[in-house]
Amino acid sequence: MLLAASPLIEVVPGLMIWTLVCFGITFFVLRKYAFGPIQKMIDERRDRIRSSIEEAEHARDEARRLLEEHKQLIGQAKSEAGAILAEARKVADAQRERAKEEAEADRQRRLEETRKQIEAETTRALEQIRAEVAELALTAASKVTGKVLDRDDHRKLIEDAVGDLDFSALERA
Repeated sequence: MLLAASPLIEVVPGLMIWTLVCFGITFFVLRKYAFGPIQKMIDERRDRIRSSIEEAEHARDEARRLLEEHKQLIGQAKSEAGAILAEARKVADAQRERAKEEAEADRQRRLEETRKQIEAETTRALEQIRAEVAELALTAASKVTGKVLDRDDHRKLIEDAVGDLDFSALERA
């Protein structure tokens, strides 16, 4: 009986009863004063963690929604910017075309004014040449005939001399 020789293994009913009584008192005290508050703290911590996780999920959902909204706004801004650029190009092209048309109209107007001035100068020069030719014809006629012609004779000689001249070549030039 080697096993019974150790005092720790011996069954002593009084010691067992006192051990059970002390264990029951300790369990009752721990349950009343320690396990309840510890369990309460654990439950509170679990609730805080759960609410933090829910808030994090809500924040993540809100962040996703804001990100999608931001992407949509960026897309709208890009499309509006493209539309504004297209409109600006269209306006610039219209202004360029209008300026070109105005320049062409101004060039045509100046060209017409120059043409009218040339025609006026040509007509004036032809009239001056006719007057000088008539004067030369009168002078030549008076020297050839040796007499001074009256007004009707002058007119007839001038008309004959000027009628024989061909001024069409000068008018075309």
